[in-house]
Amino acid sequence: MNIRYLASFFIGVALLSNSAWAQDKKAEEKKKPPQVAHLKFSGSLSESAGSSDPFLSSMQETLKSRLDRLKKAAKDPEIAGLILEIQDLGVGWGKLDELTAAVQDFRKSGKKVFCYLQSGEMKDYLLGLSCDRIFVPESGWLMLTGMRAEVTFYKELLDLVGASAEFLKMGDFKSAVEPYTRTSMSESSRKQMESMLDDYFDYSIVKRILAGRGKPQWTADKVRALIDKGPYTAKDALKLGLVDQVEYYPGFIEAFKKELNTESLALLKNYGKSKAEEIDLSNPFALLKLLAGPKTAASNNKPKVAVVYASGVITTGSGGMDFLGDEAVGSTSMIQAIRQAENDKTVKAIVLRIDSPGGSALASDLIWAELKRCKKPIIASMSDVAASGGYYIAMAASRIFADPGTLTGSIGVFGGKINLGGTYGKLGVKTEVITRGANANLFSTSHGFSESEKLAMTRLIEDCYDQFLTKALEGRKKAGQAMTRKTLESLAGGRVWTGRQAKENGLIDELGGMKEALAYAAKQGGLPDVSEPELLLLPKSKSFIDALLDPRPEASLKHLEAIPGVSLLKKELQGLGGLLMLRQEPVWTLIPMRLNLR
Repeated sequence: MNIRYLASFFIGVALLSNSAWAQDKKAEEKKKPPQVAHLKFSGSLSESAGSSDPFLSSMQETLKSRLDRLKKAAKDPEIAGLILEIQDLGVGWGKLDELTAAVQDFRKSGKKVFCYLQSGEMKDYLLGLSCDRIFVPESGWLMLTGMRAEVTFYKELLDLVGASAEFLKMGDFKSAVEPYTRTSMSESSRKQMESMLDDYFDYSIVKRILAGRGKPQWTADKVRALIDKGPYTAKDALKLGLVDQVEYYPGFIEAFKKELNTESLALLKNYGKSKAEEIDLSNPFALLKLLAGPKTAASNNKPKVAVVYASGVITTGSGGMDFLGDEAVGSTSMIQAIRQAENDKTVKAIVLRIDSPGGSALASDLIWAELKRCKKPIIASMSDVAASGGYYIAMAASRIFADPGTLTGSIGVFGGKINLGGTYGKLGVKTEVITRGANANLFSTSHGFSESEKLAMTRLIEDCYDQFLTKALEGRKKAGQAMTRKTLESLAGGRVWTGRQAKENGLIDELGGMKEALAYAAKQGGLPDVSEPELLLLPKSKSFIDALLDPRPEASLKHLEAIPGVSLLKKELQGLGGLLMLRQEPVWTLIPMRLNLR
């Protein structure tokens, strides 16, 4: 009996101890501050599959990686809210649409999103409109100044050095050659530029502000009047209701605490960002990781969608980077990626993600032909730009998705060269040429086109343009668009359209981003009905050692942008790198490369 009573006593003590421990744990959990995710958006967000290199993979942030981090925060039960810090966002209008949609999706989780704008640039603010509240520091401003289109002309520069540009084109609106042959816009070029500006201004700016900030009495004209009086100081922006609060960063954090009704919070800086893998350079075995080439993109046994990225100027060969360090789409690399997706039995559908102004007509056609050979469903998803050659390769898809702000179309062709004969003469350089054949000087940089050479080039360009129209019409009919050749020709001629305009005239099928394209592709591939299908991202970029040993000087110029003045110079020269990569190509499908819509 004594033993029984003693046992009962110890059991009671244990139960009381457990109860006390449980109460202490609950009290501790109650004291635990809520976790808030922090994401910073700045600069340009590239479109690529990333790198399979163990060192570079964690250093390369893409648009997809940022969107994935937003999704993760929305689903994370430990995350109570989101702080979005936006500064000098350098994306195009298509990516801006995708980022906006992603923030709006986050808010559907019921969690609050507060935005902090340090400098208040236009696109920073436009993205901030998708948040619950916008904060700016007292010394900040709101650069609400409207938008402009810039085209830089080089003809007089060429004249100064004795050079001349000789280009032939198909399409009145094919204005890619104008910067080298004119000193101002042609009437047709100005017409399409104004059409695009009107669309972006009315929908991407005015309508967005009206939806995000508009008070009951506000109209589109009221917003236009506000823009006409910009930019604004932080205090003036607050008075007008364009922002919610003027606070420095510490006060901004205090406001979020108040929103969450807490005295403290756990701020998770750069939430969800992969940590760079540390390589012990003193360890020879660790060094092998750097010396090894990139692994083949992993593919598990789950049914999946392959995403094939086409980002940059389209060229023949393996691609890489231009002399300014910008990406290029190589036809060889693209064909290998498409074949890998086609031969992988677990891949049920392919999404072709395009962020390209076009480039080589030959390379574009080779990529198109490989996509046509593919028996799996192909869905095109357009990012900031999918024009000219970028639009050409999309014609192999059974469905095309584009963001409202995507720049697309530009169905046109041109070809030519820069004649440096006068430049050589000014430098005291003389060239003597012996030829056999009437058109042997076709690609000579010291001579202009003869009449015979012009006729030969015209035949090449006309044939390429006819192929472009034929394949575009075939692609549109395959997608279910009732379009005649005459209708397509009226939309072609090198004319560029926004995604909204392209949807209205049948050049694309759906307005939506990568999320919508993936969902459609998964359905077409017969994948299980899930919100996020398994993905295979292609093609992977070079390894660390390959990039380091690349003999081309352009491969390392990207790292020079931190030097004062280099970044600005790169912006001014944007497009020249792509043109130089294409200098050996006779026929080009390219939009105006020096076209800035700001």
